Amino acid sequence: MSEAPIGVFDSGVGGLSVLREIHALLPDESLLYIADCGHIPYGEKSPEFIRQRCAVMADFFRRQGAKALVLACNTATVAGVAQLRQCYPDWPIVGMEPAVKPAAAATRSGVVGVLATTGTLQSAKFAALLDRFANDVRVITQPCPGLVELIETGDLHSDALRTLLRSYVEPLVAAGCDTIILGCTHYPFLKPLLSQILAPSIILIDTGAAVARQLKRLLSERSLLAAGPARQTQFWTSATPEHMENILPLLWNKSGSVQSFGL
Repeated sequence: MSEAPIGVFDSGVGGLSVLREIHALLPDESLLYIADCGHIPYGEKSPEFIRQRCAVMADFFRRQGAKALVLACNTATVAGVAQLRQCYPDWPIVGMEPAVKPAAAATRSGVVGVLATTGTLQSAKFAALLDRFANDVRVITQPCPGLVELIETGDLHSDALRTLLRSYVEPLVAAGCDTIILGCTHYPFLKPLLSQILAPSIILIDTGAAVARQLKRLLSERSLLAAGPARQTQFWTSATPEHMENILPLLWNKSGSVQSFGL
């Protein structure tokens, strides 16, 4: 069982930022990845719809023999992780959440900004994070419609993207934010562009590395860490496989074949 693969999914290609962290920390693990691009963006969908998609992909990974599941999507985690853990109580399941705690610890100005999807920012789970970890800081949230869609095309540096991103971060900076949470797994791919827009003193925080560490901890507790060697990562998408194959070298740093996920 320790040599079984790990299933990872996102609403699109953003979860590849998390997959990269998992692969870097756990290079002996075999990985499976679904980009549910046919239903993107999750941030504008109902919680019921997102839970249904989570159930479909979890069932698929179970049939593939996955030993663990990673929801590499903040919106999917908010809507669906509790239900999945109820359905599969003995299956290691790791979700995402905006890094409110480390951001609150890192800020010097006492003002933290959050870039995220509408669905994440409106969730009870996010509100609970603020209640738990942000009592001593001011948190300013910024929904970012349109960013995910541009990143899904492989656009990481166009003038249109720069203009849109600037419109989201400038109000945060003007409000005194010195720490900004990247609250969607697509957004770490914008770090190079953000470094051009923002002052070097502003800290950017995402949770991909923390998710990889949590996954390692859960697998270690269950004696499920693989000895390797890892098999080639397998990819599926619910949109056009050729499109994702073209984006993989940019976001995964290597090419790969992509299969159609028709469920």
